[in-house]
Amino acid sequence: MQLHLSPSEHHGYLTSRTIPSLRYDGGDVKQWQTKLRRKLRQLVGEMIKERCPLRPRQIWKHCHPLGTIEKVAFTSEPYADVVAYVCLPQDVKPPYTFMVCLQGHSTGMHNSIAVQREDETKALKVEGDRDFGLGCMSRGIAALCIEQRSFGERREQKQKQVSPHGCHDATMQALMLGRTLIGERVYDVDRGIDYLSQRGDADMSSIGVMGNSGGGTISVFSAALLPRIAFAMPSCYFCTFRDSIMSIYHCADNYIPGLLRYAEMPDIMGLFAPKPVVLVAGKEDDIFPISATRQGFRDLRRIYNACGAGGSCHLVIGAGGHRFYAEDAWPVMMKEIKRIRRIG
Repeated sequence: MQLHLSPSEHHGYLTSRTIPSLRYDGGDVKQWQTKLRRKLRQLVGEMIKERCPLRPRQIWKHCHPLGTIEKVAFTSEPYADVVAYVCLPQDVKPPYTFMVCLQGHSTGMHNSIAVQREDETKALKVEGDRDFGLGCMSRGIAALCIEQRSFGERREQKQKQVSPHGCHDATMQALMLGRTLIGERVYDVDRGIDYLSQRGDADMSSIGVMGNSGGGTISVFSAALLPRIAFAMPSCYFCTFRDSIMSIYHCADNYIPGLLRYAEMPDIMGLFAPKPVVLVAGKEDDIFPISATRQGFRDLRRIYNACGAGGSCHLVIGAGGHRFYAEDAWPVMMKEIKRIRRIG
C-alpha cells in the first residue's frame, strides 16, 4: 500500500490542476493588464496610502575613479528608513538615466559598490558581477542602490530571537498584517523613485530597475506595478512558479498568497509590456531551471508580440549558475536605453 505523506506531493497535485484565471490567453493586452494589475496590487497587500515625508539625509559622499558615490537615507514609511548609494558617473551631465539596483539574499547593498559592509572605506572583491552600481557607472548610467528590507543594514536587529533565514520573520509578520514582504519592498522602490524626483538630477522618463535573485524578484514585481519604471533587467528569477518556487526550496519572501490562482510568472512580467525588458538567466541555475525559464520566455514573448513589441523582450543566458552576467546582459540593455533616449 502506497501512502502519500509528504505535503509537497499534495501541493504538487494541486499546482498541476491549477489554471490561473487571469493568465493572458489572447485579446486586448491593455484590458488584460488592467484586470491583472488590479488583482496583483490586492494580493501583494495594502500599503499606506498617504505617503510620509521622505526626509532625505546624506550620510557621506566620496569621490570614485568612476565618478562620485553618496550614501543617503530616506524614510519610506513610519519606522521604515531606507539606506542607499547614489552613484553618479564621471563626465556625464544631468539629467541622468538612473537604474535602481537591488541585491538579493546576501550581506547587502555594499556589494553594489564593492566595499565591505562594516567598513565602507575598504574594497571588497565581489563575485558574480553583483557590483551593480559600479557596472552602471562604467556605462554612463547613474544608480540608486537600495538596501532591501531584511538584508544588509536593514536586517532584523531588534528581536531577541531571529530566524536563521533573515527574511523569514519579516515575511511572516507582514502576512499577519495583510501585507507581503514583496509588496513592502516594491513600495521602497517606489519611494526611491520619489527620492530621485526630489533630487532634481534624474531623467524621470528614463528610470530602470535591476537585481539578481531576490533582487530579480523585486525587479519583476516593481516593473509590473510601478508605472514610472521605463526598463527592467531582472536576473536569476524569471522562470515559472510551477517549476521554481512551487517545486524547489526557496525562502519565504518569494511567496504571495493566492497568486498562482490568477497568474503565472510570464503574466506578471507581461504587465510591463511593451516596455523593454532584458531577462538574465544562468544555464546551470539549479533553483530556476533553464528549461522552464525558456518556456516562460516563450509565453512572455507572446504577450509582447500581441502589443507589437516583440523586439523589446530579451532573454540572455549565461554559461554558469545563479549569478548576474554583465558582459552578456549589458550590451542588450544599453541598446534599449539608447533607443529610449532617442524617443524621449
